[in-house]
Amino acid sequence: MGWQNQTVNGLLPLDKPAGFTSFDVCAVVRGMLRTKKVGHAGTLDPMATGVLPVLVGSATRALEYIPSHDKTYEASFRFGVTTDTLDVTGRVLSETPLAPGSVTEGALRQVLERFTGEILQVPPMYSAVSVNGKKLYDLARQGVEVERKARSVTVYRLTLDSYDPAAAAGRFTVCCSRGTYVRSLIADIGQALGCGAILTALRRTEASGISVGQCMTLVQAQAYTDEGTLADRLVPVDRFFTSYPALYLSDAQCVRFRNGAGLALDRLYPPVIDDVRQQTRLQDDCYPQESVYRVYATASRDFLGLGVKREDELRVLKQF
Repeated sequence: MGWQNQTVNGLLPLDKPAGFTSFDVCAVVRGMLRTKKVGHAGTLDPMATGVLPVLVGSATRALEYIPSHDKTYEASFRFGVTTDTLDVTGRVLSETPLAPGSVTEGALRQVLERFTGEILQVPPMYSAVSVNGKKLYDLARQGVEVERKARSVTVYRLTLDSYDPAAAAGRFTVCCSRGTYVRSLIADIGQALGCGAILTALRRTEASGISVGQCMTLVQAQAYTDEGTLADRLVPVDRFFTSYPALYLSDAQCVRFRNGAGLALDRLYPPVIDDVRQQTRLQDDCYPQESVYRVYATASRDFLGLGVKREDELRVLKQF
C-alpha cells in the first residue's frame, strides 16, 4: 500500500479498546487514512479503554498548545493485593488476607480526603517517565528499580461510585491533572489503609475536553474506512481551542499572518467570545499580555492558527 493521502488533517476521537497500546492505535489509523503523520494526545495503558484523541496531519502540531490536559477516569480497584505494575496485569508481590468487611466504606471515604487536591505522587516503575535518559518501563523489564522523585499532581475530584466491603473491591471516578497515574493513586490509597491495592480496570471518559460519547470505536472507524468516509469524519483541530476567544482577519491581514508577521492591535476586529463579538478591542487592558486567540479568515472562515497578544501586536503562536 502506498502512502497516498498527504492532505488529511484533523482530530479523530477514538474509544480505545483494551489490548491496544496508544502507539498501536496510531499505527492502525495510519493504515486507515493512508497517511504517515499521526499522533495522540495522552497515553493510555494497554489494559485501559476510553478517550484517545488521535491527531492527523497538521493537527499533530496542536499537542503542546492544547489548553486543557485534564482527564476523567472510571477506575476499578481491589484491596488486599499488590503487584509490580500496580494493576491486575502485573506479578503479585504480596497478598493480605482480608476478613469480609474489614475495610469499611467509612474508613475508605475518610482516607480519600487525603488524596484530593494537590498531592505528591511517585511515578510507577512501569511508566514512560525518563530517569537519566532511560524509560522507567525499560528498566523495570530488566528487573531494575531506581529512585523516582515525587511530582506534584492535582486530583480535582475523587468520588467513590461503588464499594463491596465483602469483596474489598469497588470503583472510583477520578478527575485529575496531566501526569497523574491512577494506578499509583490506588496503590497509595491501599497503602494508607494498610492492606495494599491494585487497579483492576480503567476507562478514560474525558480527555482534552473530549468526552467518550463523542468518540468512535476502532470497529466503527474501520467501517467508515471501508465506505471511504473516515477522512470526512475528522474533527477540525480548532475543536481543541474553543476556550480561546476568536479573531477574524481581513484578506490582507491573513497574508501577513500566514507570512509570520505581527498585526497591529488597533486594526483588528474585536474578539468573538461564545459567538458574541465584544465591544472592547484587543489593545484594551481587559485582554492581558500573552493571552491566546483562535485566528480565522473572515472571508472563508478557515482556521489559520493561534495568535498571542504581545506588546502592541498580535503575533503568530502556531499556524495550522
